[in-house]
Amino acid sequence: MDNQDYWKANIRLMLVLLAIWFTVSFGFGILFVEQLNQISFFGFKLGFWWAQQGSIYVFIGLIFYYTHKMKKIDRQFGVSDDDEDDA
Repeated sequence: MDNQDYWKANIRLMLVLLAIWFTVSFGFGILFVEQLNQISFFGFKLGFWWAQQGSIYVFIGLIFYYTHKMKKIDRQFGVSDDDEDDA
């Protein structure tokens, strides 16, 4: 495994997460808002709630998933900076 494989894995992960983020924020918050507004969620229209809150929760979840997955990729390619590797 070389440096090029590491960056392919990194970029592939980022593209997948960016596609999810785009779908959640632009798709659910703008394109499908009218359809989502037909559903009530805690007393709010789901499209409104999703644009204001839901997409933020998904974005935060994506950040945590990215860090978790990148640690695995770093270890797989031997570029991990974890303290346990130094011992």
